[in-house]
Amino acid sequence: MRILTTLIAAATLFAAISHAAERNIIFIVTDDQSPTLGCYGDPVASSAAVDALAKDGMLFRRAYATTASCSASRSVILSGLHNHFNGQFGHQHAFHKFSSFQNVVSLSLPRSLSRAGYRTAQIGKYHVAPEEVYRFETYLKGDGRNALQMANTAESFITQKDDRPFFLYFATSDPHRGGGVDKSYAGKLKPDLFGNLPDKAAREGIDEVFFDPDTLPVPSFLPDTTESRSELAQYYQSCARVDQGVAKLVEILKAANLYDKTLIVFTADHGMAFAGAKTTVFEAGLHVPFIVRNPYEKKRGLESNAMISHSDITPSLIDFAGALDRKKNRPKDFLEADDYWKGRDYAEKDNRGHRPFVRYHGESWVPLLGDKNATHHETMFASHTFHEITMYYPMRAVWDGEYKLIWNIASGLPYPFATDLWASSTWQAQLEKGGDALYGYMNVDSYVNRPAFELYNVSENRYEERNLANNPEYAEVLERLKKKLKTFQKTTTDPWISKWEYE
Repeated sequence: MRILTTLIAAATLFAAISHAAERNIIFIVTDDQSPTLGCYGDPVASSAAVDALAKDGMLFRRAYATTASCSASRSVILSGLHNHFNGQFGHQHAFHKFSSFQNVVSLSLPRSLSRAGYRTAQIGKYHVAPEEVYRFETYLKGDGRNALQMANTAESFITQKDDRPFFLYFATSDPHRGGGVDKSYAGKLKPDLFGNLPDKAAREGIDEVFFDPDTLPVPSFLPDTTESRSELAQYYQSCARVDQGVAKLVEILKAANLYDKTLIVFTADHGMAFAGAKTTVFEAGLHVPFIVRNPYEKKRGLESNAMISHSDITPSLIDFAGALDRKKNRPKDFLEADDYWKGRDYAEKDNRGHRPFVRYHGESWVPLLGDKNATHHETMFASHTFHEITMYYPMRAVWDGEYKLIWNIASGLPYPFATDLWASSTWQAQLEKGGDALYGYMNVDSYVNRPAFELYNVSENRYEERNLANNPEYAEVLERLKKKLKTFQKTTTDPWISKWEYE
C-alpha cells in the first residue's frame, strides 16, 4: 500500500511537471558587461554556460544598448521606448531622482506580460522608477554579487505550481565596479575590486575564477597599461560569477522539465565600466552581448549580423508571449493610461508625460530567430543625457552600419565623469601623465574636450578611431546623417531637438 501511494504521488508530481506552463521567459541582464565571452571570441573569458546557450540559440553580433547608463538603459529595456521619450533621463536612486513618466504604464513590459496572463518576478538590480509603472507581481531578494545565490532563490518561483507561464527578470550587479580597491596590489594606483572579495576570498558557493593580468586582451579603446590590465583581471573575475548563476538557472530548468518550455535571453545593460565605454555613445559603451535561446525554434546554433536594439526587447518578449499587436506595435490588451490612473490621487498629471504612449519604438526580433541572414534595423540610434545628476552631457548618435555620427550637444563643456570611472586606476594613470597621454585612440585632453560633431567610418573600425566630421570629402555623409538624426528626434519627441535651433 505504501509503495502504491508513493507511485501515485510520483506520477502526480511528474504529471504536474510535464504539463507545466509553456512559453516561459527568463531575461538575464548583467551590469556593465561588454561582449567579453567565449562565444564572442574572447580567448580568456570563463563563460561556459553562456557559450552553451549561444550554441543552442542565436547570438547577435550587432546588438546595442541605446544609452550606456544603468537606469536610463533599464528603462528602455522595460518599456521599449528611448529614455528621452519615457522620461528616465538618468539615474533613479538617491538624489538623482529621475523616473519614467507615469503613462509608460501602458507599454511597460512587466505590466503587459501580467495582462497577458504571466506571473512575473524580479530579482537583483531594479534601478528604475516609478514602481507602479514597472510593477512585478513578485519581488525576490537576491545578492546581486552572487548570481548562483540568485538562481537558487529564484528556484521556488520557477518551479511554482501554477497554470500561468512565468517571466523572471534576473538582473545581476556583477560586473559593475564596487567593493573598494584591491589593497594587496603592489602598485600605487590600486584596481577596483568590481564586487570581488579582497584577498581572493570566495563568495558563498562560488568557485571564483582568477585571471593573470599579463595574459588578458586589452580592448583597443583602453590604454595597454599595468593599471588597465589589473582592473580587467578584476572585471573578468566578476563576469565569471555571472556565468555560474546562468549554469544554475539552466540546471533548475532542466530538473523541472522546463528547459524546453522557456525562452532565455542574455544581455547587459551596456558596456564595461571603463572610461571610453560606460556613459559614452561610443561602440564600447553601447555594444552588448545578446543571446536568445528559443526552445520552439528548430533552427538553432546560429549567429546573426542583424542590428538590434535594447528598444526591441519589450515588444519581442511580448511577441513571444503571443500578446503583441504587430500592426499597432503594442500589446493586444492595450491599457489606456488615463483609465488606469483615474481616481488615483498620487498620479499627478504633470508626471504623466504629455505625449502619447501608444506604440513601441523598437520592433520584435522573434521572426529573425531561425534565419541567420535576416536583417532588422537599417539605422540605429542612441540617446544619452545624464548618468549621475551632476553629469549633464546630452549626446545623440546615429549609425547605418557604415558611418556613425555623434552629436555632442553640450560641446564646449568638459566631458563629465562618473565618480567611479574618474577614480579608476586606469584613468588616473593616464591623467597623471598629462593631456597628451594616449587613452585608446584619443589622448586625455581630447577625451575631455569633445567637438560638436564626430563622424566615423565604423565599417573600417568599429571603435571610432578617426573623426571625419571636418573632412570636406565626407560633407555629404555628415549632412545625410544629421537629417536622419533630426527625423529620429522629431519622431520620438526628443526635447533636445530644440538645440539645433538656438545653440
